[in-house]
Amino acid sequence: MNTTNSRRAVAIALAATAALASSQAGAHTLYDNGDTVIDFDFEAAVGVFNSSKSYAQVLRTEDDSPTWQEGYAKYGLSAATGLDGAGSVYGAFNLLSSATRGDGDAGGFSTGKEEDTQVEDAYIGWVSGDLVPWLGEDGIDLSFGRQSFTIGDGFLINGDSLNFGEGFQPLADAGIAPNGLSRGGAYWLAARKAFDKTAILRLGGDSGFHLDGFWLHSDNKAQAEMELAGANLEYRDATYGTVGVTYLKGLDVDEESAEFLGYQHRDGQKTLAFRANGSLGVENLFVSTEYVDQDNGDDYAGGGDDHAWYGEAGWTFADMPWSPKLTYRFSSFSGGFDPLFFGFNRGYGTWFQGEVAANYAGPFNSDTDVHHVGLALAPSETVELGALFFQFDNAGDGFLDGNEVDLYAQWIVNEHLVISPLVGFYTPDKSAAEGGTQIGDDDTNVYSQVIAIVNF
Repeated sequence: MNTTNSRRAVAIALAATAALASSQAGAHTLYDNGDTVIDFDFEAAVGVFNSSKSYAQVLRTEDDSPTWQEGYAKYGLSAATGLDGAGSVYGAFNLLSSATRGDGDAGGFSTGKEEDTQVEDAYIGWVSGDLVPWLGEDGIDLSFGRQSFTIGDGFLINGDSLNFGEGFQPLADAGIAPNGLSRGGAYWLAARKAFDKTAILRLGGDSGFHLDGFWLHSDNKAQAEMELAGANLEYRDATYGTVGVTYLKGLDVDEESAEFLGYQHRDGQKTLAFRANGSLGVENLFVSTEYVDQDNGDDYAGGGDDHAWYGEAGWTFADMPWSPKLTYRFSSFSGGFDPLFFGFNRGYGTWFQGEVAANYAGPFNSDTDVHHVGLALAPSETVELGALFFQFDNAGDGFLDGNEVDLYAQWIVNEHLVISPLVGFYTPDKSAAEGGTQIGDDDTNVYSQVIAIVNF
């Protein structure tokens, strides 16, 4: 399986609904004596999906209209305790249960028969409190264990959130694919996000210089169980924004799954990224950009020396009714660019561009240029309405050229519930018979989904 095809299997993280829900997220306190706190954590999500078209990504061959359901629940304990002026210790242990039912997703990565319960979070950490005043409150944060990790807005790393289902199992039974690619369902919801093993050192706070040093080891065969290390240096300013530089070095992969996915280059891969985002001190302005240079080695079939970049600008018309926000972004990815553990944490379309294209049809942040225009409206403090347009220009062969329009709503019902319906219209230039991925024809696919998130 080549690298381009493997990227077609990238599962989306929980989109802008998760960003909205995060402001409401919390936990139920079981014990609090002023120094030690123990919380019960709970988060759940369910989704109902329909696609009028299917995509030839795994083993789907029929021109059908799949309907499927996904769900997960994460539950467990988190705690923190002070150390008498020597900072505090914190940690968490959470299980996660997930499932997919129905026909399986439109790309065939899940079959509708997935379910599993596994440990999701299991980590411990220490923060410094006031021990090092020049680094600020909790200016040293050292943690170890099974946990998620994000850099910036998730252009390269936003947890280990690729969640294959059982779609590859017939290939595994035939000895073509490795066993263990499935993570138990909830492909779109990207239920599992934690790296299996981590060591993370954070220095600095939310203003001034901030440094992350990290070692991450994935147990996700869909990511070839990649091991990597790196550093991330940022300067954060509340008025103007953030600038940062990140360096990543691939250390190891699982040979069997790397060969199947075309990820052998990740062992020794070097990635250097520069980024900036913020308002530049101008009210209602948002700008963001990132440039990535990636060395995949001279033997890499994709070319070895690759890159990706984007530029984005948005303006909020705060004095108009519903405070419309208009955004334009151009992103470009070279033919062999490896987007790694990308995801997003600031809304639909970042960094999964187009609900159909990003999840089922392609392209997938490699060998493509993408024009994106977005409009968001805020009728109230708890409701957002949006429209997203994407134009995909597949640089290599044009087989994955197409356009997509997504219309969505996000409603914070109360502090524990968020609901988000979406309808998408995806039109490819070519069908699967013509070298694309959409089975049957190149007509417009009408796609719909409704997501509900519960947390406390």
